Amino acid sequence: MLDIIGKRRWYYVISLAVVIPGLIFTLLTLIPNGNLGLRFSIAYTGGTEWTVRFGDGAPEPQAVVAALADIDMPAEVVTTTTGGQVYTLIRTSALALEDGSTQGAGEATGSPAPSASASSASASAAPSPNASALPAAVAGAGPISAAGKLAEAKTALEAAFGPIVEELELTTIGAIVSAELIQQTILLLLMGSVGIMLWITYRFSDFRMGIIALVTLLHDVLVVVGVFAILGSFAGMEVDGLFVTAMLTVIGFSVHDTIVVFDRIRENRVRHAGEPVADIANHSVLQTAGRSIANSMTIMFALLALFLFGGAAIQPFVFALLIGIITGTYSSVFTAAPLFVDWHLRDERRRARRMAAQGTPQARPA
Repeated sequence: MLDIIGKRRWYYVISLAVVIPGLIFTLLTLIPNGNLGLRFSIAYTGGTEWTVRFGDGAPEPQAVVAALADIDMPAEVVTTTTGGQVYTLIRTSALALEDGSTQGAGEATGSPAPSASASSASASAAPSPNASALPAAVAGAGPISAAGKLAEAKTALEAAFGPIVEELELTTIGAIVSAELIQQTILLLLMGSVGIMLWITYRFSDFRMGIIALVTLLHDVLVVVGVFAILGSFAGMEVDGLFVTAMLTVIGFSVHDTIVVFDRIRENRVRHAGEPVADIANHSVLQTAGRSIANSMTIMFALLALFLFGGAAIQPFVFALLIGIITGTYSSVFTAAPLFVDWHLRDERRRARRMAAQGTPQARPA
């Protein structure tokens, strides 16, 4: 019979080998003006994001950066593909949609600004049968004014690279909105994790299982965040507004498998009372591993189809789910049950030492 619990030290090493590099790159995010670590979208940092398609083909990002620098607009530029079309994605600091006002920036422009707002608007190019405009997401956010900074950028880009035939997206988010989003993200993750820990502790009447479930959740979160930090450093992958949704989904899926394993351990401890806890946990893991893996593979195939054919807008979200499903399945089988066994054995050794010190005959460990 396969002895998973007996080789638990190896699984701890594998977990550390995956978590530690990601944690290092995540901490590198804290270095000011650094290019390593997590890359946050404007949903978290605030700014303007503009996605356009040129009729004469997508220019080189460096050329677009240079053209915008000529009008004093520093920007990051990348090329993306959506629906078979090649677009130019421009990111810059929050800009006024029209002269004298910055919608969504949360800053005063001659009169008190709202406490927090976010706007999204797009301007149409010169008349073209292929041109399209994104409807304003907030009332009052209309097309780019001829006097606005973005209108100036549009004029400069069309002069350098030809007509813009489609503006897929134009989003401006202010610093206040992004700060609130960060706070809500942290609060949601903490509330979800603590709630899960308390429920499992109550459900199994064992605080150790609740704590271990929280540890496995932290393991899964660190793995996903670490992968995004590494890919953000070397491939430019961003943490966007859907990331918190992905993390909450990963947490829910991970704890689902952990509950299945813990529930089987509880049942087998009653059925096989007197057997070593390591053997009981190993039986329980083997009985549930096939179901967990089959369930995970089913979800992974659906997510893989979404990742390949769902479009660039949801790829980071789906990728986070894919990584979370894999690590969630792994942690439930190879981390949660081994940690429970080690904690149980530690308690037994402490109880044995205490009984020996008191001169009480020792009972056989359960």
